[in-house]
Amino acid sequence: MIKTVALVLLAALALLLAYAATRPDTFRVERSRVIAAPPEQLYGLIHDLRQFNTWNPYERKDPAIKGEYSATTTGPGARYAWQGDKVGTGSMEIVDATAPRRVGMKLDFVKPFEAHNQVEFTLLPEGAGATRVTWAMQGPVPYLAKIAHLFFNMDRMVGQDFEDGLANLQAVVQKPAG
Repeated sequence: MIKTVALVLLAALALLLAYAATRPDTFRVERSRVIAAPPEQLYGLIHDLRQFNTWNPYERKDPAIKGEYSATTTGPGARYAWQGDKVGTGSMEIVDATAPRRVGMKLDFVKPFEAHNQVEFTLLPEGAGATRVTWAMQGPVPYLAKIAHLFFNMDRMVGQDFEDGLANLQAVVQKPAG
């Protein structure tokens, strides 16, 4: 009886591992929001990492986060590294920027797992005085991550953070001056 149960469990594990091997080698998570502000105003809140962190949902998740900015905080070469109990350890660097349309970043995680992803913000005018802001992240999915993705929905988890971040960005832009 125990031998049969062990064989069934082993077969189920083998099937799970084989199925994981068939999953995509890359991932992409993307969310958009139309915000009543011109692209130039929104661009300033994205390509300046100090401004970025005023609405960054990950900064808000971990109030005890310890962050360090590079000498420059705007445009290509600007870098921010962080360490926190809730958001792990990593860094981001702006690698390209086209005002006021696009900001590309390199996002590197060290803990709780190693990952190297690309982030892109695009800003497209939409109607009078509004902009469609799209926040996207993509990267490779090594085999162990494929197994994890069978149990954790990356699009749902990270996508919700992106939705929260875009709502935060909208709130910052619409905050009355004072």
